[in-house]
Amino acid sequence: MRVSVGLFSALALFLLIGAALSQRPRLKPRKPTKRPTTTRKPPVHRPPPPMQPEPQEPTDFPPPILGPPSVFPDCPRECFCSPSYPNALNCENRNLRRIPLIPSRTHYLYLQNNFISEVTADPFRNATELRWVNMANNRIQRIDKQLKEVPSIPPGAFSKMEHLTLLDLYHNQLSDSDLGKNTFRDLKNLMQLNLAHNILKKMPAGVPSGLIQLFLDKNRINDIPRDYFNGFTKLAFVRLNYNQLSDKGVPKTVFNISTLLDLQLSHNQLASVPLFNGHLEHLHLNDNSIESINGTQICPYSLHADLSDLSLAPRLRYLRLDGNHLHPPIPLDVIMCFRHLHSIVI
Repeated sequence: MRVSVGLFSALALFLLIGAALSQRPRLKPRKPTKRPTTTRKPPVHRPPPPMQPEPQEPTDFPPPILGPPSVFPDCPRECFCSPSYPNALNCENRNLRRIPLIPSRTHYLYLQNNFISEVTADPFRNATELRWVNMANNRIQRIDKQLKEVPSIPPGAFSKMEHLTLLDLYHNQLSDSDLGKNTFRDLKNLMQLNLAHNILKKMPAGVPSGLIQLFLDKNRINDIPRDYFNGFTKLAFVRLNYNQLSDKGVPKTVFNISTLLDLQLSHNQLASVPLFNGHLEHLHLNDNSIESINGTQICPYSLHADLSDLSLAPRLRYLRLDGNHLHPPIPLDVIMCFRHLHSIVI
């Protein structure tokens, strides 16, 4: 009986708890809150800034760059005159279209890397002491007629440059018609003439006989007159790389010059080795069309001569022949002739 009462009590308690839970109000499920919709403005496409127009030849070059104030009253405004070097006039890299008036005190003139298209006599009328002129990498297409004819009244520019030792006209647009036979006539002390990277088809005429270095790389020269080098008394360095020289346009003995030390004929169309003097020390013939080399033919002296005294042997020290149709080994007669040869590239 006690068990039945206990069971009845537990059952009644369970029913009371169930009724209490059923009386609690049910919570309504919360609706998800929506964020207020925002209207985004479409992106504004701004036009790109206008591009700076590229310089167009021949008028729209960058503006000239003026030099700083100078202590020299005769210093051109487009140039720099250093107080430490009063005889130098620095006008390079200044976007110049013309040559400024050169002060009389100038010995060294730097005009490279500009847009100069012609060389006239007027800027040089007072430049009687010039010794060194660099006009490389310009756009020179014309040299004033006054400079070619060098008249006595008024005196042409080159006629007053007897002290000039270096003239650099590299990387311009000079053709054969721009260089007259008298263009360089009065440059008696000229030691180096650089006409490389122009459009010359002929060797320049009237080059001073005392010249030491002649640079004519990267032109279109295809012919050298047989007696072209006859009058030179000091010529030691000749560069004719990257031209159009073939055996037809190169007389066999044209480079047989006793004063010549360095001869460069790379990147041409030569099929044979030209003859040269025994005093030559460096010979560049790479990248031609040479198929064979005969030491007996190119040796300046007879292979049967007594060459036990090395001071009498040919002085060639460096020979470059790579880029041709040659293959090792080096012919024995070449080794026998050129006893001073230290380096040969084949």
